Amino acid sequence: MSKRLAALVALSAALAATLPLAAQAPMTAPGSNNPALAAAGSYKVDPYHTQVVWTVNHLGFTPYTGIFGDVSGSLTFDPKSPAAAKVDVTIPVSKVTTASAGLTAHLLKPAPAGGKADFFGAAPADAHFVSTKVEPGSDGTAKITGDLTLNGVTRPVVLDAKFYGAGKLPAQMGGGDGLGFTAHATLKRSEFGVAYGIPMVSDEVELTIAAGFIKAA
Repeated sequence: MSKRLAALVALSAALAATLPLAAQAPMTAPGSNNPALAAAGSYKVDPYHTQVVWTVNHLGFTPYTGIFGDVSGSLTFDPKSPAAAKVDVTIPVSKVTTASAGLTAHLLKPAPAGGKADFFGAAPADAHFVSTKVEPGSDGTAKITGDLTLNGVTRPVVLDAKFYGAGKLPAQMGGGDGLGFTAHATLKRSEFGVAYGIPMVSDEVELTIAAGFIKAA
């Protein structure tokens, strides 16, 4: 074998050895739980990655969970002044999802003639939450007080929120700033005029929220 051919064979072998390493290079998520990555500005809700999960106690035997999705709205946020944050979100009740087609249909069952729907009815108004006060805590937490309008009734609700992550979105998703929080709250559905089935199905409803936001261009 000539020296030239031997060199080419050696080079080919070296390149072949590095290709698997490049192919197996670990990928990393663009966002992380680092408050320093949170950019100030006006954000829009990411409807594809925002969920409001509700859970009730069914007969005292098991929890039962459903989801509201396709949320829209806005967030104004400055990490240097978190108490000044403003949240305004709209939740389409008509798009409620459960694991039971029968239950979903019952939640949206029309009211009988001259009567009242058991739950939300066939054409429910969207739920709407508007923050009125933000009280920052430690470790990225905050209590967010706001007015929740549900089933035509408006009452104050307090969300226990926590910063989840921030960073730059991938280029294929626009490359802008992303921001996310989780939150929990408990409300009594009877206070919003949805009292059907109590106490067989609990009055108290636990909300677990995952809220994603994308900075407006």
